[in-house]
Amino acid sequence: MIRRVLEEAIGLNVTSEGKAIILLGARQTGKTTLLKQILSTRTQVLWLNGDEMDTVALFNNASATRLRQFFSGYSIVVVDEAQRIENIGLRLKLITDQIPEIQVIATGSSAFELSNKINEPLTGRKWEYTLFPLSFQELVNENGLLEELRLLPQRLLYGCYPEVVSNPGKEKNILKQLTDSYLYKDILMWEQIKKPDKLLTLLQALAFQVGNEVSYNELGKLVGLDNQTVEKYIELLEKTFVIFRLTAFSRNLRKELKLGRKIYFYDNGIRNALIASFSLPELRADIGALWENYLVSERVKFLQYNNIWTNRYFWRTQDQQEIDYIEDLDGTLYAYEFKWNEKKVAKLSKTFANAYPQHSFETIHRGNYQDFLLPMVP
Repeated sequence: MIRRVLEEAIGLNVTSEGKAIILLGARQTGKTTLLKQILSTRTQVLWLNGDEMDTVALFNNASATRLRQFFSGYSIVVVDEAQRIENIGLRLKLITDQIPEIQVIATGSSAFELSNKINEPLTGRKWEYTLFPLSFQELVNENGLLEELRLLPQRLLYGCYPEVVSNPGKEKNILKQLTDSYLYKDILMWEQIKKPDKLLTLLQALAFQVGNEVSYNELGKLVGLDNQTVEKYIELLEKTFVIFRLTAFSRNLRKELKLGRKIYFYDNGIRNALIASFSLPELRADIGALWENYLVSERVKFLQYNNIWTNRYFWRTQDQQEIDYIEDLDGTLYAYEFKWNEKKVAKLSKTFANAYPQHSFETIHRGNYQDFLLPMVP
């Protein structure tokens, strides 16, 4: 098993009485495998699955007395796919409040607030983590920096889902299985979407627009949905960890775009599978978009895993001045341009530089991207 960055942090909190551990992340990112590794030396562990009817029935009729009897003899209770259970937040709160000697751990392939079932009840009573597809940091730890740099074309095309990385030669088949509605199973079930074909069409449209500013109105016309439904679907896709948004940075300038957004996929392989495009990087017209999606998604993993809290944006003006990516950290703006061709020199907009003097600027390319994705690696 490739060692995950979260293993140590979660392991340290397993004995924290009175707090639940919540592990979120898209399907097939390795949540159950990670927990089995963390709990491999524990003997009093009960594993339950929210996809199974007897588990759902247990929690639907839950009381502290009934749960205490059911959990007798166990010190740790793991509930996989907990988002399937009605009012799961209240059920977990019941355990943490009334049976504090039980360490409860819940996993979910969608943010639990997708069904409004966890956040409010567990305020102050949980440790929450998100597990992404394998990160550059984890793969460097496993393979070494030199080997991972050599594997960049693989990562750009097939992404970093654990099963994809572990089965070279079978990447396309695995990604096809993932994108054949499996990743969006929670949306299709919880929201009872009447036109799943529209959801797939929307995802394909988003895949083609990676790196570009997205208009809900244009997407709606393309897909055949109204603006409100497009926005709702995008929010749901975010909560199931398929995509994420960057908003436009704006403070001072009249011509800055204030309401813009760009949408990225957490995994390049999923993006490419949606449009059935796996041609080599040097043959692709969309290599710039692939490169940008990879860098931004990997940077998000690094920041979150290393508890670096920063606001993330892109910047653009009405007269088409732009910056690919900005981080606002402690009052300083860190601006980045992404170039696949390292011979291309990016220049920072003078308009931006003059308006925001507290800034730094860097071009990220194939020759230096390891320092952007893993600064502690020389």
